[in-house]
Amino acid sequence: MDKPLLTIASGNPRKVSEIKSMLGPLPVDVIQQPSQLDVKETGVSYLENALLKAKAAAAITSSWVIADDSGFEVDALNNAPGLYSARFAKTNKEKIKKILSELGDNPYRSARFYSVMVLCDSKGSLISHSEGICWGEVLKSPAYEGGEFESIFWVREAKCTYGELTQEQLMKLGSRGKAARALAPSLIRELKI
Repeated sequence: MDKPLLTIASGNPRKVSEIKSMLGPLPVDVIQQPSQLDVKETGVSYLENALLKAKAAAAITSSWVIADDSGFEVDALNNAPGLYSARFAKTNKEKIKKILSELGDNPYRSARFYSVMVLCDSKGSLISHSEGICWGEVLKSPAYEGGEFESIFWVREAKCTYGELTQEQLMKLGSRGKAARALAPSLIRELKI
């Protein structure tokens, strides 16, 4: 029996690899969205952005699709950058500098990574969606060079930054991992696997 085809609607190889490993034990053929697909995230919520990506991928691949949208939310900054995390500044270095500058010496440094994941059928219809949150706090400086928000986000449960989490920890504690686990029952039921 052929395995169902499932497209991950993302052009980010790291994200695709992460989601693919989360789906590892399931009997599905997982592929990355076609390279020519470039979806503008014009939604006003994580759910809307995830749906835009999923619908576009389904239209090209005619397969089941998983898409997600995630953001980094800092409580003291009214949940900024949030939905605009990817466009918060031009480079990762500038993003970190901007967050740390806006926070300054504020002792309230609680933050979270927030993810919404959707499952759409081959016609792009929303079948199910889920969310995942990873709670932590913003460090005063990056734990390592070359990272983005994950290099300044301390996850207390793991005693390391988000960027230093192992694959197993990402599945258990990461926002995308939590969203994937929450979506799994719908995926199993709908794909009849």
